[in-house]
Amino acid sequence: MRVLVIGGAGYIGSHMCKMLAQHGHSVHVLDDFSTGHRDACRFGTLRIGDMGDAATLHDVFRAARPEAVMHFAGKSLIEESVREPAQYHFANVVGTATLMECLKQYPGLPVVFSSTASIFGSPLSGLIDEQHPCKPINPYGASKLAAEQVLRDYWQSTGQSSVSFRYFNAAGADPEGDIGEAHEPETHLIPRILDAALGLSGAISINGTDYPTVDGTCVRDYVHVNDICRAHFLGLSHQLRHPGAHAFNLGNGSGYSVRQVLATAEAVVGRAIPHGFGERRPGDPAVLVADATQANVTLGWQPEIPRLHDIIETAWRWHKSHRGAATTG
Repeated sequence: MRVLVIGGAGYIGSHMCKMLAQHGHSVHVLDDFSTGHRDACRFGTLRIGDMGDAATLHDVFRAARPEAVMHFAGKSLIEESVREPAQYHFANVVGTATLMECLKQYPGLPVVFSSTASIFGSPLSGLIDEQHPCKPINPYGASKLAAEQVLRDYWQSTGQSSVSFRYFNAAGADPEGDIGEAHEPETHLIPRILDAALGLSGAISINGTDYPTVDGTCVRDYVHVNDICRAHFLGLSHQLRHPGAHAFNLGNGSGYSVRQVLATAEAVVGRAIPHGFGERRPGDPAVLVADATQANVTLGWQPEIPRLHDIIETAWRWHKSHRGAATTG
């Protein structure tokens, strides 16, 4: 199958491209490198451009003739979204609407969309399933929720099928060590901890110690990036058999506090990692843990790398060989 991966130079998108290529699919990537990395984009044909530009999209579709689209593009920093909400609605909502409008000329192409658990806001129950109320508390979550609504609207209007996956903290790296997680600036907890372990940054700051959790720090559900990619395969197959505007939560169903993540990383690294304490970040809920039962029952999906220790170990392997090498090379 010819698959267009929009945002294929980013963290999850590049892992998806590798998995697609390993399974014999023809991979075509559209990325503007606003957050992605050129060296991560080596598993398909690359076109540099912005998905928000309709002319660029049409050119890519004419050249690649994709049979499916995986949409990872957009902006994803919570703090930045609080400061610059318009940027998030333009990138995540208008960009998605531009893609869907383009697809009106290519009917029948299945779409898999990268959404987020941030659409739910502060949880009202211990585990969050798909029926949990969606009340985002930051513009990032609001923009992703609006993008999901765009997909639902196009299903009702044009019959364009889609699957949205709400990730609960993607983490880890390619077990073979080819690609990993690196953002500029880095805001995700595990790579920030590993940067501190390598001396690439100062002490890690634990933002907020007064949350109503087991140890006062935020609790999150971490799911390995390759498990997310496998879900995309299953979601693509599902909508080919069952058209609609589907949505699934992806997580391990186990929550870990920031302190617990730090302690696990120290066990993986084999030494103490410098850290300090700071104020809460605006827009951060105390707990986000998934109930992924629907993905398991409907898609047959379940994590193959569920243990936090193993997830961090894959990230550390890539960090040492790539980020660490950059400081000594």
